[in-house]
Amino acid sequence: MAPVVPSPVAFVGIKIPELMASVAVWLLFVVLVVVLVLVLAWARRRRQRARPPEGQPHGTAMGDALSRVREHLESVWSRTSGSAAPWEQMEEELIAADMGFKAARRIVDTVRGSGLSGADEIRSVVRAELNRSLAGYDRDLHLNGTPSIIVLVGVNGAGKTTTVAKLASRLDAAGKRPLIGAADTFRPAADSQLKVWADRLAVPMVGGAPGADPASVAYDALRSARARGAGVLIVDTAGRLHTSHNLMEELAKIVRVLGRDGDRVSEVLLVMDATTGQSGLAQARRFARVGVTGVVLTKLDGTAKGGVVLAIEDELSLPVKFVGVGEGSGDLLPFDGPSFVDALLGAY
Repeated sequence: MAPVVPSPVAFVGIKIPELMASVAVWLLFVVLVVVLVLVLAWARRRRQRARPPEGQPHGTAMGDALSRVREHLESVWSRTSGSAAPWEQMEEELIAADMGFKAARRIVDTVRGSGLSGADEIRSVVRAELNRSLAGYDRDLHLNGTPSIIVLVGVNGAGKTTTVAKLASRLDAAGKRPLIGAADTFRPAADSQLKVWADRLAVPMVGGAPGADPASVAYDALRSARARGAGVLIVDTAGRLHTSHNLMEELAKIVRVLGRDGDRVSEVLLVMDATTGQSGLAQARRFARVGVTGVVLTKLDGTAKGGVVLAIEDELSLPVKFVGVGEGSGDLLPFDGPSFVDALLGAY
């Protein structure tokens, strides 16, 4: 009888099925590690793409919106001669830049009262007056509570829905874990437009059926934000109903419902289209009754004249907190007064 030769595997005490199972476990572990590394790398790249540009000069971001105003003012100041400075032309240019009559008159009176007439001297006085006018406002975005609640209001077409997405991008990049509430149930495209943005940014969104009660949708979004551990709830709202009264009542109801369980709405931001200039102020005044805390000024990269910032703060007594300067998710910048003035008048 031939001798039995043990297999090498049996010799070391390991059976074939056990060896295969062990190899399978290790392969699964390696695959999971690779997948985890790839997911973390993807998340990091996404956050880097979504991260808003920090420290970008307003002059660079706003481009032509302010350079045209600067060119017109430089043309007026270059014609100054002694005490014969063209005050009326200067006032007209400031009004044409959408600063409004009140701000334009105050600036011209300040320059005239200084007794200065040279272009550089006038520019220096105007710079000081503009900086003084823009100082003293609280431009911080206040995030109170868990989650913090931000409600965006404004007329249709102002860029409200896109601003919701841009703000979500900023907060997500800052690690604030935002959730979007799509409470504009009266405009069919609003929910789908926000869904596209939410998917692109990988930010959760809660919406409702077309025609659903907006306050109920907002409250559902708040409950979802609590359940998910979100840091900030951003609520989009309607910009038009059958009457202005109905719209304001609906917006006030949303704010009340969001605060029903002891929560407090941290910010109510009014989104305004900078290209509408002075005509936009009349619309904006209607929204004051819903407790607006600040303004987001959109479309400052196009045909806007820029000076409307002064008019908003003069006539509405509301701080401009953000400016929109493009269509990308990172094109929402915190408003900075001195940088804005430098962009308007040219840096020293």
